[in-house]
Amino acid sequence: MKLAFLFPGQGAQYVGMGQDLVEGYRVARETFAEADRALGWDLSGLCFHGPEARLQETEYTQPAILAHSVACWRVVAEYGLRADYLAGLSLGEYTALVTAGSLDFATALQLVQRRGRYMQEAVPLGQGSMAAVMGLDRDDVEQICAMAQGLVAPANYNCPGQIVISGETQAVQEAGRLALARGAQRVVPLAVSAPFHSVLMQPAADRLAGDLAQVEMSPWQVPVIANVNAQPYQTVADLVPGLVAQVVSPVRWEDSMRLLLAEGVQVFVELGPGRTLAGFLRKLNRDVQVFSVSDLKTLQKLLDFVSEGLL
Repeated sequence: MKLAFLFPGQGAQYVGMGQDLVEGYRVARETFAEADRALGWDLSGLCFHGPEARLQETEYTQPAILAHSVACWRVVAEYGLRADYLAGLSLGEYTALVTAGSLDFATALQLVQRRGRYMQEAVPLGQGSMAAVMGLDRDDVEQICAMAQGLVAPANYNCPGQIVISGETQAVQEAGRLALARGAQRVVPLAVSAPFHSVLMQPAADRLAGDLAQVEMSPWQVPVIANVNAQPYQTVADLVPGLVAQVVSPVRWEDSMRLLLAEGVQVFVELGPGRTLAGFLRKLNRDVQVFSVSDLKTLQKLLDFVSEGLL
């Protein structure tokens, strides 16, 4: 039975994430300690105790989610679970590369903190925004974005009936109105500080490219699905261009999951905060097994499944 590990992106964070895993598992405790050393500040304290306002700041959110996701993966790995494929949404792609053995954990933490800062600084606050369009297909959303005045385009193809758009604030608002007129069920503005995965992020991509050029990437031990084309990376040389392009390109998550389903994956385990990716998958296929592991309670559900000999 084929298994895929999935790693969430920004927006899934919450105060308290990882705390009970650290209390229950030495490997989780060591993971957060390693993150604190790599970053030179108390990431553990921020994850466990907040303040929430700081945890929501992009440059802190990204390493926090990465550390929690890696801790979840290391705990699951202690039970002998190994994935056949890895995929991560946006920031989660870095987590996937860490777990694949392509990217050093400490290096990844430092990279994503800078990535978050660059993305935040690329567009002045208030000039860019994002919104989730519910109930339209991708052709409709792409046409609506093309009709709106200003820069706006799809940023995340999450699942059937949910596409996130990103761009200049007024253009996003106009596209939202057009979407509702076209028959969208809802248009939900997202509580983000910048228009991620849009061409407005080009300054961030340029700065990140310089950092990534200094990083040594290694061959992966498990295939990793790239956000930009929903295909497995083919060579190590593709990794840096893929991560740079990801900053300004839409995340093709629905296509990535369709690929894994076509490859025969029957069990998906979301590792890290939240249940967002599990929700997307259930919109695609309700017959596969999907688990979200973020704490001791959700870990136990996966372990019960394993103990029944179903994996």
